[in-house]
This record gives sequence, structure tokens and C-alpha cells, in this order.
Amino acid sequence: MIVLDSTVGTEVAKRVTSSIPIVMALVVDPVGSGLVRSLAHPGGNVTGLSMMTTELNPKRLQLLKEMNPQLSRAAVLWNPDHPFHAKVVEDLKEIGPSLSIELSFVGMRTEAQFGPGFLDVTRAKAQALYVVEDPIFFAYRDTLLSLAAMSQLPTIHELRRFPEAGALMSYGPVLDDLFRRAAIYVDRILKGAKPADLPVEQPTKFELVINLKTANALSLTVPQSLLQRADEVIE
Repeated sequence: MIVLDSTVGTEVAKRVTSSIPIVMALVVDPVGSGLVRSLAHPGGNVTGLSMMTTELNPKRLQLLKEMNPQLSRAAVLWNPDHPFHAKVVEDLKEIGPSLSIELSFVGMRTEAQFGPGFLDVTRAKAQALYVVEDPIFFAYRDTLLSLAAMSQLPTIHELRRFPEAGALMSYGPVLDDLFRRAAIYVDRILKGAKPADLPVEQPTKFELVINLKTANALSLTVPQSLLQRADEVIE
């Protein structure tokens, strides 16, 4: 059996084998990525959990607006090489106008592109950053967040690991819960169940994490309504 925690990794594994069971722990869009036929009937040798990323895009952009009601321009950092990011970009293009936010999209494939990318962010006069979850951004999160801090830009992410590293906030699934649930799939398959017959499940637990220290450094006053809803406030 193979257990994977990324969309790209799962795609690679599926290309390598169609017989060894593959359990997805952290995959953003298994149907859109072609990993399974449907959530209810995955087919093939892949099953597990979806991170429900598409449905959370409006919520994150709304949280940025709630953090700063005067927000009118934001930049979206994305990786054009990621198979799912184009879908996120299209979704955000539809969501932005409803919140009166003009979005600019800055593609970054490597750490070397962070510096030039932030020059594009500055030229766009962005007031905040929406970072689409990607391994390159996570691997070099210290560099990314350092550039954001120097630019005095608040950022929002999917994973709590970013505000733990100094980002302003995150909103997304509780990863520990997804990994625990992935173990249930492993157990069932080892006992004879077929991946094709096990429906793909979505997250049931979500968390909002706010880094108050970062907010203070950015001279942002976090609305009390956000602080009350936060699952964790880092001080």
C-alpha cells in the first residue's frame, strides 16, 4: 500500500501502478485531478480524503476582507505548474468582484522567482496576499514570509503551519484529523476492502488560526469578531 500527502505525489504514484492500493491523505481535488472517477465511486486503485480546497476559496478571501474592510486590491500567489492551481485562479476571478477586491495573479514556480514575483506584487499595489497551497511555497515559507513582511503585506494560507511560521492567518482542514482518518482507510484495505469501493471523504474539522504578533507588526487591528471565531490566536 502507498499513502501520500500531496496531489502531485498521488498523480505520480497512480502513473506508476494501477494495482497497488493508494490512499490519499491530503489531496486538494481528486476528481478534478483525474485521480478518481467520483467521490462516491472512486474506481481504480485510489481512494482516501479530499481537502475540499475549492469550496474554501471564497471563505479565505472573505476572511481577508473581514480583517481589513478597506481591502480593495490583493495579489494571488500560485504555481502554474501545479495541476489544480488553474482551477483556483478561475474560482478567485469570479469571487473577487463580489467582495469588491481587484485581484492580480503572480505565478511562481521556483524560489528564485520569489523576488521578481514580489516586484510584480508591489507594482500591482496589492494590500494583501492570498497564497494558494503548494509544496514550493511551503518548502521556502521562511523566504516567502520574510518578503511579505518586508512588503508589509498580510497573508492568508490554507495550513496552520504558515501562521505558526509568521504569516497573518490560515483557514483550512485540520491535517491531524485527515491523517487519522487516512489510517482508517489503510486498515479497511488491509482487511480486504477494495479502494474502488471506498468513497472519498471530505474534511469535517476546520480551523482558523491568527498570528496576533504579526498583525501588530503590520499595524492591523484584528476585529473582535475574528478573534472570537479563531480556533487559535498566536501571541
